[in-house]
Amino acid sequence: MQFHDCFVRGCDASLLIDPRPGRPSEKSTGPNASVRGYEIIDEAKRLLEVACPRTVSCADIVTLATRDSVALAGGPRFSVPTGRRDGLRSSPNDVNLPGPTIPVAASIQAFAAQGMNVNDMVTLIGGGHSVGAIHCSLFQDRLNDPAMDRTLNARYVCLLRNTCRSPNDPSVLDQRTPFVVDNAIYGEIRRQRGVMRIDQNLGLDRSTRGIVSSFAQSNPLFRKRFAEAMVKMGRIRVLTGRAGEIRRNCRVFNNGR
Repeated sequence: MQFHDCFVRGCDASLLIDPRPGRPSEKSTGPNASVRGYEIIDEAKRLLEVACPRTVSCADIVTLATRDSVALAGGPRFSVPTGRRDGLRSSPNDVNLPGPTIPVAASIQAFAAQGMNVNDMVTLIGGGHSVGAIHCSLFQDRLNDPAMDRTLNARYVCLLRNTCRSPNDPSVLDQRTPFVVDNAIYGEIRRQRGVMRIDQNLGLDRSTRGIVSSFAQSNPLFRKRFAEAMVKMGRIRVLTGRAGEIRRNCRVFNNGR
């Protein structure tokens, strides 16, 4: 969720705004269809508004919830700065997120546009894909004609075909430790078991394969870099001072629009 929010207009909780008739929002776009957990943010906001009204922004809640989710999933613990304010715009026209088939060079450019370097990119993509599942439709093309994509292990293709009976079936991204934020996915990438094309290409491209190898060999190194990259991502174009607002309800702007 934090990635999907911060990489559009900065970390301003614009992703959380609900679409309305005649007024679509970031949430209503295809790239954000897979985002889950909105109800967790709602509950945190409800409790905070009772304890300290108009004090903690939805953008800060997303950042703090992300930090805690990483720790609960076995990942590194890290501190994050607060003080963000919520944005006043949420438009599907602003959403241009790097997708699962994006070339490595284009992904490097997309992250650079947000002030993130190559190491940050490899860290966040791998770390973000170390837990959870995706719909098979997002990589079905790699299974239909494996002769055209020899970057995927042949035995792994057979396993994925058994998992993906229909495009909407879910498949975990990391077959070794799918519920733990760790470095296992980088080892899977080196074994040509990266489910998404961008994951596998990180292990093949000259500009990123060395980083993949380093993380595959050292979980402590991955944990350190992942914590640093998460904190850095949480600082992308934040609103402070009098900019933006602190929403009473994370799903709507304070003016009701």
